[in-house]
Amino acid sequence: MQSKLEQLKTEALLAVKAIKDKIGLEELEIKLLGRKGGELTNLLKGLKDLSGEARKQTGQLANEVKKEIEEALAAKKHELSAKEMGGLLEKESIDITQPSLPIKARGHFHPNTLIQNDLEDFFSSMGFMVLDGPELESDYYNFTAVNIPATHPARDSHDTFYIKGHPDWVMRTHTSSVQVRAMQKYGAPLRMISSGKCFRNEATDVRHEHTFYQLEGVVVGKDVNFAHMKGVLEAVCQHVFGPETKMRLRPKFYPFVEPGVNGEVTCFLCQGKGCKLCKQTGWLEVFGAGMVHPNVLKEGGIDPKVNQGFAFGFGLTRLAMLKYGIEDIRLLESGNMKFLEQF
Repeated sequence: MQSKLEQLKTEALLAVKAIKDKIGLEELEIKLLGRKGGELTNLLKGLKDLSGEARKQTGQLANEVKKEIEEALAAKKHELSAKEMGGLLEKESIDITQPSLPIKARGHFHPNTLIQNDLEDFFSSMGFMVLDGPELESDYYNFTAVNIPATHPARDSHDTFYIKGHPDWVMRTHTSSVQVRAMQKYGAPLRMISSGKCFRNEATDVRHEHTFYQLEGVVVGKDVNFAHMKGVLEAVCQHVFGPETKMRLRPKFYPFVEPGVNGEVTCFLCQGKGCKLCKQTGWLEVFGAGMVHPNVLKEGGIDPKVNQGFAFGFGLTRLAMLKYGIEDIRLLESGNMKFLEQF
């Protein structure tokens, strides 16, 4: 039997060397090593008829023969693959006289993205970090951490998208959920903004949409005060609407700030004289802001007796509508190419 193994090895190695293509190599591999009907497999079936010592020696030789055949097959396979790749490279060529192909219409940024990128660049120039947060948010960060109690109307299932079977998880209703995350991670002093998509169960019309974009900002430090907030917000409004823009603040309640204000700017269309856009008032409401509530600072791990801060939020979707004269908010999420190609 040992002589048959040696003969099989010799013939197998010669056969592998003579192979010219991968298909032939696969057929030879099956012929030699196939589990059913392979020549080596058939020989090994005779091991059971040998005595103890002869079986041991023949089995050892069989393993050596099998190993040499497998190595020869693998080497041949590598050789054929390299030759095949070399042939492809030889056939491949570049015609340098080919004229450039026509460029099809390129994509461009959405109006919301244009406003978002512009404001992120502006705040970065003032030393703000640009952070991001999850759109699927926990009840804690979306509500509890920003001082919105369980009895607040915003927690009503008719106003908020909760995840079925997981009542503690919501699609975030505002970017304010990033405030406490940032405080917990970076502490004070802190200057950050976060922008992105938000969701509310709104009845859709020309002014309301269930999906919209916001930009949130927070500044925390030992000597931060209301005047700092007013200066930052004036700079932002003049950057967006022009250097002649005036701003006014009026008291308004927000759970996460104390005191809170509603921010308005002079209408850029009529320069404050009164028109259809501003409903003849001369003013446009564009943001909410205020001094960060002590409870929010505590949730962020910051001592309100040592540090204080201010927060503000812009509706990026509303800014895009105002800046580009978009009258129907539904156009922004419609995917209408005729509309989007204008920007």
